[in-house]
Amino acid sequence: MQDRSGPSAARGRGPRGLVALAATAVSVAALAACTSSSAATAASALTVTVDRGACGASWLASGGVQTFQVHNRDIVTTEVQLVDPTTGGVYAEVESLAPNSTRPMRVQLGHGNYAFRCYPEDADAVNGPTVRVTTGAANGSASVLPVSGIDLAGAVKSYQAYTTTALATLANEVATLHRAAKSGNRASAEAAWLPAHLAYNRLGAAYGTFGDFADAIDGLPDGLPGGVNDPDFSGFHRIEYGLWHGESMTTIAKFADKLVSDVAGLRADFPTEQIDPNDLPLRAHEIMENTLQFQLTGRADQGSGTSLATALANVDGTQAVLDAIAPVMEPRYTGWSTVGTWMTTFRTALAAAQRPGGGWTSVAALSAAGRQRIDAAAGGLLEALAPIAAIGDVRRTQ
Repeated sequence: MQDRSGPSAARGRGPRGLVALAATAVSVAALAACTSSSAATAASALTVTVDRGACGASWLASGGVQTFQVHNRDIVTTEVQLVDPTTGGVYAEVESLAPNSTRPMRVQLGHGNYAFRCYPEDADAVNGPTVRVTTGAANGSASVLPVSGIDLAGAVKSYQAYTTTALATLANEVATLHRAAKSGNRASAEAAWLPAHLAYNRLGAAYGTFGDFADAIDGLPDGLPGGVNDPDFSGFHRIEYGLWHGESMTTIAKFADKLVSDVAGLRADFPTEQIDPNDLPLRAHEIMENTLQFQLTGRADQGSGTSLATALANVDGTQAVLDAIAPVMEPRYTGWSTVGTWMTTFRTALAAAQRPGGGWTSVAALSAAGRQRIDAAAGGLLEALAPIAAIGDVRRTQ
């Protein structure tokens, strides 16, 4: 699932800043473009001033792309949303707007009713006046109904159940690997290593709750002073390195002992951990980002040549996340069916790298056509997954 420089290194969620929400399949570049505006746009922008007593005054604008310069003149940080005053759906937002600061909000308006809604820290929500747009482009971005922690409670419960079952499978596969390593039979240990490693990678989004177990079980030597010989390098990739670099089976068995212990510790600890509801929509995209960075480049490979098999297991982990959040996301994200299409395309492209007899083509040995198919499918999938974190982010509604 996660490597030392992969998602386990990105457990904390960085600030989203400004996010424009659209219930359509938008590109990563389009989402990123909503976080800033050019000097020319800023010069013609509409200014909106907010505080604990007022969330903007009446304003005039035509349909089309508009940039609001949102200024917080209060002494507390606030969140500002542009909403549909009838449904509460969110068109765009500025998060964590600090006192006496101004940030841009870029949004595509259409004909309809709009209002600003402010959520000052430690204060009730403040609603601005409703403004009706009747001129300019008729069609604007669709609003997205905000997601609450209660909305995601069922998804969290479902994913916890999935992870509990998957951890039991992992323990069984690791036990098989352990027996093979202790037997001294290298071929048997190599054959048992991949199923066990794939079982870990199918755990998907749960890594945010794994703490130090994540690196102990699946960390890479990247950044360790001693590299592959560093005493803190352990787990699946340490065993992989030993098996495919001719280390003694006695040495490999010692790392297998530790892996059994770490997996048992993880299983015992997991029921006491809480999954942040925000983690599930966030990880849907993040797992695939890290698959692109570590598996599709071969960077995580320590000798087995099975990075593409790991990438396919990460697809399984992502699918488990999508299954859990589907009841919440499907009615809010009109591009949901596109996600399924790209998941299938990416899965097919990766599966083509499996050789007859069960072996895998390494990333380095891919044909140009095979490489192109995988890269194109990964790009399409990442683009389809990109809006999910923003749409599924838990927001204040009162």
